[in-house]
Amino acid sequence: MIKLTNIHKSYSTEFTNLHVLKGIDLHIKQGEFVSIMGSSGSGKSTLLNILGILDGYDEGEYYLNGNLIKNNSQVEAAGYRNNLIGFVFQSFNLLGFKTAKENVALPLYYQKVPRKERQERALEYLEQVGLREWADHFPNQMSGGQQQRVAIARALISNPKVLLADEPTGALDSKTSEDVMNIFKEVNDQGITIIIVTHEQEVAEKTNRIIRVSDGNIISTDVKQNSHI
Repeated sequence: MIKLTNIHKSYSTEFTNLHVLKGIDLHIKQGEFVSIMGSSGSGKSTLLNILGILDGYDEGEYYLNGNLIKNNSQVEAAGYRNNLIGFVFQSFNLLGFKTAKENVALPLYYQKVPRKERQERALEYLEQVGLREWADHFPNQMSGGQQQRVAIARALISNPKVLLADEPTGALDSKTSEDVMNIFKEVNDQGITIIIVTHEQEVAEKTNRIIRVSDGNIISTDVKQNSHI
């Protein structure tokens, strides 16, 4: 599903050149449940941005579902993201003036799916995350955990092959974090590849493989004994 070979990424300023990723090799199979851990500045967020085709890379090769992702136009990159990738962020990124149902349905609007079908599918995905009865509530009427579940439903409605989550439990208390991770586990059981960037060991322990990044390099990959990977 995902194959990175010798990925390098640098950022240049007027005064310095910052080499963020220094030859990343990574293979993630379809259906894996993976976490990426590392301290601030380790390169984990840059790696996630490359995986999500939100940023490019300078050297190496990135294959996503058999497609070489390199030097894509904005339209091509958007096409890959819309068809293959779902995103979940720490800050939820919900539109405050739209209901939960409308937020979840938004990706289908951009895909020109008819309104009635959008709404029906949004309700189905809200049901999946246990929030169907909250469909007509606005984000400011919901808890942080509920908002994150809406965000997960929105990420899933396009039937992505890969779900990328950037610190998805960072703004949540421990009980709500556990609930959100249980939803990710249920989603993964459906065959969707999930990659979570986190600094929380408790969150990483719930995934099947922990990839540790330090100073732009992968320093270890820990596979849980009960994993089939």
